[in-house]
Amino acid sequence: MSTEQHENDHHEHEENGHHANPKGKYLALLALGALGVVYGDIGTSPLYAFRESFHSAYGLAATPANILGILSLIFWALTIVISIKYIAFVMRADNRGEGGILALTALIFPPDGPQRYNTRYLLILLGIFGTALLYGDGMITPAISVLSAVEGLEVATPFFRPYIIPITIAILVGLFLFQSQGTERVGKIFGPVTLVWFTVLALLGIPWIVRQPGILMAINPYYGIEFFIQNGLAGFLVLGSVFLVVTGGEALYADMGHFGRAPIRLAWFAVALPALLINYFGQGALLLTIPEAVENPFYRMMPGWALYPVVVIATMAAVIASQALITGAFSLTMQAVQLGYLPRVAIRHTSAHERGQIYIPAINWVLMTACVALVLAFGSSSNLAAAYGVAVTTTMVITTLLLFVVERDRWGWPLPIALGLTLVFLVIDLAFLGANLNKISAGGWFPLVVGAIVFVLMTTWKRGREILGQRLRMGTILFADFIEQVYAEDPVRVQGTAVFMSSNPEVAPPALLHNWRHNHVLHERVILLSVQTKEQPRVPRAEKVSVEELGDGFFQVILSHGFMENPHVPRGLRMARQNGLELDMSEVSYFLGRERLYATNRPGMAIWREKLFAMMSRNSISATDFFSLPPNQVVELGTMVEM
Repeated sequence: MSTEQHENDHHEHEENGHHANPKGKYLALLALGALGVVYGDIGTSPLYAFRESFHSAYGLAATPANILGILSLIFWALTIVISIKYIAFVMRADNRGEGGILALTALIFPPDGPQRYNTRYLLILLGIFGTALLYGDGMITPAISVLSAVEGLEVATPFFRPYIIPITIAILVGLFLFQSQGTERVGKIFGPVTLVWFTVLALLGIPWIVRQPGILMAINPYYGIEFFIQNGLAGFLVLGSVFLVVTGGEALYADMGHFGRAPIRLAWFAVALPALLINYFGQGALLLTIPEAVENPFYRMMPGWALYPVVVIATMAAVIASQALITGAFSLTMQAVQLGYLPRVAIRHTSAHERGQIYIPAINWVLMTACVALVLAFGSSSNLAAAYGVAVTTTMVITTLLLFVVERDRWGWPLPIALGLTLVFLVIDLAFLGANLNKISAGGWFPLVVGAIVFVLMTTWKRGREILGQRLRMGTILFADFIEQVYAEDPVRVQGTAVFMSSNPEVAPPALLHNWRHNHVLHERVILLSVQTKEQPRVPRAEKVSVEELGDGFFQVILSHGFMENPHVPRGLRMARQNGLELDMSEVSYFLGRERLYATNRPGMAIWREKLFAMMSRNSISATDFFSLPPNQVVELGTMVEM
């Protein structure tokens, strides 16, 4: 099979979608895969969530009333936040199959032109901030998941206590070093291992529930309400730990594009939710029987012989949960780059078949450094739990607000229905957020600082590119005027095809102007090429290339791709054959502009942001690499730009 045919098949495979209406065995296989990728994060919460609800900071004893109250809160948190909010409603807000807060933000861009853009600007900024916060979550999740799993060794024997931190760091470093190899092979065992993990969760909980069947009364919301009444402020603040059981909600939504709604829903209701509830209720039943087991109820549930095998399985589950967050950070970065919120970075595809299998070295090493630093700084999963939750709750509040806009604009819901549902979700989200704000001084500041830094970088890059575009347009002329000037001088035409890249198809690219002013020649064929990113995940093959013949050997070509696709200019130009533009790719020369930026006092951005933008621009990868251009066919022409 030729390379071109392989590319065609690959694109058709992506466009047709292989998750449209899965049924039978195929649905079960997709559900198994979803179990490993989507529910890894939420599946490791039993290691620490219930324990943290009885943290000494709350001053709550492991009394039957408190145990039933907290379990009631856990049950209804999983039911309302995950089963109803995310599974039933948020997952319907997909951007052509893709989920995640950045895809959701793209959905709220005003459909009727720029006049409504200002009214949405604040919501769009909130969506970007929610996206930025997920990077903080991506740093904490691997650290807390692996550390809490390894801490099971300390329950087995005090001998391992000095080695908990080194073992955790070794596992984390190994995990990040492996990223460059790709997760395709290991990904195949994610589902089966996670299925074993959820099975273990259920098997650990069942014997204790059988001993204390009264624990099932916690399903009654009365016990949760009574818990608040009896414990006042402490009862409210414990929501900060209860929230740990639903921290995987945003990851669930972000990974929707890999499997589709039906497999994710099947995996949740058939496996993940029952196993989680059985384990949480089992931990509660254990505490009713042995209150002193509150220090680590998960590992105290099992007989001694099972401890080491469960530690191994728990560690594997934690690694899988971490992998899902790392992959999510890669995917999020790729989306942000394509939508113009981050500078170009090196993106490597580690699989020829799975579009989600990408590796971004810069993000990988930042995450690894942060994870190791967090483990060293906090020292235990209990301390890390204090830093966990603030970022995710904030993102969940933002998701609820954005969902309201989608309900009104995209789904056409009546205001009372959309507002009523939003208020229900918002009350719960804000309650969790309020309880988590208490964690800021204990470490919750970390993901907020990370989120703020990423937010500044994203908004600075977006605004900087807008200003740079304005500055460059000041030195350009309309293409029609350029042609008029050129032909007044009777241009010399040389053999070959010249491709000039420009973001605006209506004006003469700066590189074309510089080439003409310095060399006073034109190639026999000149292509004005614009590469556009659509606010959708993928663009159908038939819509990827647009060719317009302008006369006298000039062509306007527009290549379109989605924010989940890597732009590949040579491939796009080969596809232009279907539009009547035949090219000998070996004779094509690519002319690019390279801007040298200087910060000035001109209106636009603050000086420090202009300097930051210039630094980001210098450190972004070249257009040659980003657009997959052959380096020996590229000519770069420099331009000095005052910001």
